[in-house]
Amino acid sequence: MNARGTYDMDGFLAAYDKVMAKWPASREAATVPTPFGATHVNMCGPADGPPLLLLPGGGSATSASWYRQAAELSHAHRLYAVDLIGAPGRSTPAAGRRPRTIADLVTWLDALLKGLGLAEADLGGHSYGAWIALHYALRAPHRVRRLVLLDPTQCFAGFKPAYVLHALPMLLRPTPRRVRTFLEWETGGASLDPDWLALQETAAGFPAPRPVTGPRPQPIALRRLQPPVLVLLAGDSRTHDPAKVAAGAAALLPQVTTTTLPHVSHHALPHAAPPEASRGITDFLSGPVG
Repeated sequence: MNARGTYDMDGFLAAYDKVMAKWPASREAATVPTPFGATHVNMCGPADGPPLLLLPGGGSATSASWYRQAAELSHAHRLYAVDLIGAPGRSTPAAGRRPRTIADLVTWLDALLKGLGLAEADLGGHSYGAWIALHYALRAPHRVRRLVLLDPTQCFAGFKPAYVLHALPMLLRPTPRRVRTFLEWETGGASLDPDWLALQETAAGFPAPRPVTGPRPQPIALRRLQPPVLVLLAGDSRTHDPAKVAAGAAALLPQVTTTTLPHVSHHALPHAAPPEASRGITDFLSGPVG
């Protein structure tokens, strides 16, 4: 916010573009119309490569956060990284209309895939983006070849109470200082990319509506999930108990590979994930479907 109390959108976009500059030089951008507004998508990789669509986490996360994985994942895939509609980023929500339910999110993703000319795709997401991806795969399994979930929240286990308490001040009144304090706590004081951190700080106070939330997917639905699933967990996550998430995924999903990444926290994903994260995703996506 500036001295007048209005949001500094120019400052946010400048910080966004600075992180996007870390993507491969071949990156392209597109704006896709949907019933809920224009969705911004960053793309790279061979035009005829199998499509991989990635959803960022909630809050101040954007498609820019995938810059560490973009080069590796786009070697063999056409990568589509999305700015969530209504969240910080370059997507523009429609006036007077926003996603309010899980069904709305499914409609939005259906329109996005159609606008990109994709009948189906590999689908991945981090945190809240993983929650959206999982719900979409349950409702539109014919459009999801494989599913990649990075430290998924509210999918197989709940939040830790300490995480909610630490996040509350930032959620009630977001300021750059509160965002930084929270991220430093959750990441255990790890060294964070200063450009990425500046983007998170400038997103504080972004004029965004309340995101769609809801319950965890029903166990009976998860047991029937058709696409193969990769669950990559942050070993040092303070968001939830990684062991409980891994156990829940293993118990409920019929085709799941679960890997825990040591010495990385929830909010250090995906931008500060170790190289083995990208390699694990690439190996999984090269495997069989169904």
